[in-house]
Amino acid sequence: MLSVCAAVVLALLAVAAFVPLPFTIMYPGITVNTLGVYGGQRVITITGHPLRQTDGELRMVTIAATPPQDSISIGSALRAWPNPSEAVVPRAAVYPAGQSVAQVNAQDQQEMTQSQQAATTAALNYLKLSPDKVKVGLSLADVGGPSAGLLFTLGIIDELDGNGTGRPGAAGDLTNGAIIAGTGEIDDSGQVSQVGGVALKTKAAARDGATVFLVPQAECTDAEAGLPKGLRLVPVTSLDDALSALGSLQTGVGAVPSCS
Repeated sequence: MLSVCAAVVLALLAVAAFVPLPFTIMYPGITVNTLGVYGGQRVITITGHPLRQTDGELRMVTIAATPPQDSISIGSALRAWPNPSEAVVPRAAVYPAGQSVAQVNAQDQQEMTQSQQAATTAALNYLKLSPDKVKVGLSLADVGGPSAGLLFTLGIIDELDGNGTGRPGAAGDLTNGAIIAGTGEIDDSGQVSQVGGVALKTKAAARDGATVFLVPQAECTDAEAGLPKGLRLVPVTSLDDALSALGSLQTGVGAVPSCS
């Protein structure tokens, strides 16, 4: 009798291991240098103003997720759960119930467009340049959401003015020639707000060579979880914070904020 019960339990467990669950697995996605090329196109194109030749990189970061049509079994979830480079979340947190993949993608693209417009406004306002004379185009095919706003803004400023010293190359870059990554939604006034997923984004940044990660201050605790070795967190609440921190990193003058 016991052997029969054991066999039934094992059979049920075997079946359960393959039963699809309403979860999605998230993991570090691509990073893109906003000062470079992606998908065969310049990420930032500017007309109406002289441009600088930049040496460093300003990388926006993403997180990826298993498609909604993919089945996540108990076995897959249990394997991913302890992995610091993966996160198991309810599917509805990524793909809202009642929305098709096309609708989710359309919403992400709308948020990206709004983010690009805010980034352009914030950058031109900071540089005191008129949008009637300076035209900025931003292209990042197949990437949605608002989280690249801060890095778009910094990229526009770097290409137009750098760190303001007028020096050529790395000495005049916001990056000092280094690979800087980060995340954060930005508004027209240059205020930076949280976006989520930073614990996975830091891993994408470190994987692609970044040494500094600009993070919305409200997300410091999340960003410190499993922080990759050699990646320095710099919390910001505004564009001015980010520019000040990058200036201090380059010159060694002034304090660079930290999460802890």
